[in-house]
Amino acid sequence: MAKVKLGYIWLDGYSPEPNMRHKTKVINHDGPVTVADCPEWSFDGSSTEQAEGHSSDCLLKAVAVIPDPDRKNAYLVMCEVLSADGSLHPSNVRGSFDDDTDLWFGLEQEYFLMHEGKPLGFPADGYPGPQGPYYCAVGAGNVSGREIVEEHLDICLEAGLNITGTNAEVAMGQWEYQLFAKGAKQAGDDAWLARYLLVRTAEKYGVTVNIDPKPVKGDWNGSGQHANFSNTAIREQGGEELLNKIMKSFERRHQIHIEAYGSDNDQRLTGLHETQSIDTFSWGVSDRGASIRIPVATANDGFKGYYEDRRPAANADPYQIVKAITNAIREA
Repeated sequence: MAKVKLGYIWLDGYSPEPNMRHKTKVINHDGPVTVADCPEWSFDGSSTEQAEGHSSDCLLKAVAVIPDPDRKNAYLVMCEVLSADGSLHPSNVRGSFDDDTDLWFGLEQEYFLMHEGKPLGFPADGYPGPQGPYYCAVGAGNVSGREIVEEHLDICLEAGLNITGTNAEVAMGQWEYQLFAKGAKQAGDDAWLARYLLVRTAEKYGVTVNIDPKPVKGDWNGSGQHANFSNTAIREQGGEELLNKIMKSFERRHQIHIEAYGSDNDQRLTGLHETQSIDTFSWGVSDRGASIRIPVATANDGFKGYYEDRRPAANADPYQIVKAITNAIREA
């Protein structure tokens, strides 16, 4: 039997957003590791805002497993947190809603790479030139941190995550990657695993990953986590009647979504820099200043295709995002 390293990853109980936690368990195992091969494990919940010291054990239940390309004989194990009696822990968002495998998601994770409190590429004093030349840019002076981005892309692909692309974003030192998944919980699992791999990759370079909605104040874009979504009806039936029905559901639930879409999002959703105001719900064809953008290709095909929710902030919990969208579709 081979010695295999299982890197258990879970979300702690901190608010307004959880942090990722990780520890490694070594097991004896031959062949590929599946969820069924990952034993239930415990951790000290009093150190993660998930339990009191006098009754501190919380449980980890494996829900997704991928190979860990950076470690020999290793896997990454995404986990749900259970209370000591095996019940759903209050911090466990993933376990708090029913999955919908008919929903497809494309999540776009924007982020800044930071060193010593400044985005990569920013001068020690002051700011670089204004936004314009940095989006999808090439060349020194226009981009910074590409080696981290490319390494992250490679290891995500090696791990089997369905990462569909990456690009430099509008601000210097800002980047984005996109993930596609079929099923709400699969989308959340993959998003957290990809985020873990990004943070760990940047760690090797002494660089931090900043997912604040507005890390650089002033005339600079914030960071979002746009959520593209569809179900069979949107993809195959389409039509304005279905679109209007779904948009009315999203409008009714606007405040619920805003509360799920990340803290300090008011600093990003101002109505400027390709956003709608946080207090307003709107949708429009090819409109990046709307809450929901209907891609022009979707509109031109009889409103068949997918929609894009542009409200989620970069720091939002992906499970909260897919839960909110899943519930809105069900209530449409």
